[in-house]
Amino acid sequence: MNVSSPAAVLRSLPDGTRVVVRYRVDGGFTDVLGYLVEATEESVTVAARRENVTVPCALITAAKQVPPPPERRAPRR
Repeated sequence: MNVSSPAAVLRSLPDGTRVVVRYRVDGGFTDVLGYLVEATEESVTVAARRENVTVPCALITAAKQVPPPPERRAPRR
């Protein structure tokens, strides 16, 4: 069984792929959801809704590709 690190998984994906990344912060963990901007040996940058978030690879605990967001519903009349 070949198990890749979460950072290695992200480096294998093309830029622009929608991903979720879980990483360590003081007091626990947090997630960033968005589009992969860049994945290097040292860090991963994800374009989240409000800003780009750069996460050091050493802090990443889980990561995966996710499907595109659902289409927005039409407003009610």
